[in-house]
Amino acid sequence: MRIVLDTNVVLSALLWRGTPHHLLATIGQRSSIQLYSSTALLEELADVLTRPSATKRLALIGRSAREVLADFVEAIELVEPASVPRVVAGDVDDDQVIAAAIAARADLIVSGDRKHLLPLGSHQGIDIVDAAEAVRRIAAGS
Repeated sequence: MRIVLDTNVVLSALLWRGTPHHLLATIGQRSSIQLYSSTALLEELADVLTRPSATKRLALIGRSAREVLADFVEAIELVEPASVPRVVAGDVDDDQVIAAAIAARADLIVSGDRKHLLPLGSHQGIDIVDAAEAVRRIAAGS
C-alpha cells in the first residue's frame, strides 16, 4: 500500500499520541506499506513546526523541529510531482497533497481536512480518508 499523509496528519502524528500517531506507528510496523511525500509538503511541515503552537508542544515533548522533521524524512520516500493540478478550489496547499499522491501512484491520501480534501472522497482512483479509516483499512489488509 502506498500512502501520502496530509501535513495536518503528519503534525498530529509527530506531536501528539492520538489516531494519527497510531497510524504512523502501524505503518512503521508493516513493510508492505510505504509513505510518500514531496519537497513542497516537507517545506509546509517545516513551516508549521516553527509556529507557536507547535514549538510549545515540541518543548513539552523535549524534541526540536529539526529532530521531528528528520525522523519523518527517514520514514518517507520522496517524490517530485511533474505538475501540480488545480483540484481543490478552497486551498492551493491541498493541491500539493494531490500532486504528491499522483506522483507516488498512491492508494490512499490520509487527511484531517474536513473542509477541502476529505469531502472529495477520491481523486484519480486515490481514496482520501481520515486517519481512523486508514488504520481500519490497514488492519483489514486492504
